[in-house]
Amino acid sequence: MKAEFEPIPLVKNLEKKRFEIEVNGHYAFIDYGEKSKQISLIHTEADPELAGTGAASAVVEKALHHVEESGKKLLPFCPYVFAYIKKNPEWKRIVDPGFSGYDNL
Repeated sequence: MKAEFEPIPLVKNLEKKRFEIEVNGHYAFIDYGEKSKQISLIHTEADPELAGTGAASAVVEKALHHVEESGKKLLPFCPYVFAYIKKNPEWKRIVDPGFSGYDNL
């Protein structure tokens, strides 16, 4: 994650069911679903003003830390999150082994 994003807090927006960061009034976010033992990351998006800044990658990394700290297992349904984990295989440790794409990470 770029250093400029490190101090920006991850917000778990319960109303919108998304994890988000705000950068200069613009948002990068991940829609999620949550059960007692799992968190699904479904869709990652960033406002067009944040394109190419690394904000989407930052919100993914912050969300992965949140999932790990929660003690729950991850279901990375979002293709962007899946690709991020594939590039950073140390995060496979939090993926639920029952996830259908687990062996492709």
